[in-house]
Amino acid sequence: MSKNKKLFLIGTATGFINGLLGAGGGTLIVPALVFLLGIEDHKAHATAISIILPLTVISSFIYLQSKIIDLPLTVNVAIGETLGGIIGAYFLNKISIPLLRKIFGVIMITAAFRMWVQ
Repeated sequence: MSKNKKLFLIGTATGFINGLLGAGGGTLIVPALVFLLGIEDHKAHATAISIILPLTVISSFIYLQSKIIDLPLTVNVAIGETLGGIIGAYFLNKISIPLLRKIFGVIMITAAFRMWVQ
């Protein structure tokens, strides 16, 4: 299968999961880019963030039309997320790939465990 077809399938799966669950950007794109396409980890994480923007805009528009967004909650979280995003982007290239993978893995496992037991 060509690289473009793989990218299209990864994008389609990510978009579907993001639209359905509100997650998928980093959780699907990063492992897919790293392990299926051999993209270097730092580039995969940075690419995932860039890809999330159009996904988020489209999904948010649909959610707003459906009136299922709590706007005050969204604004408050977005302010903190913006600050955290700036700090995280600054540190991305300063963290080694093995440590980056460990941090990402721990966060993924913790999130999965918390969702499973609730």
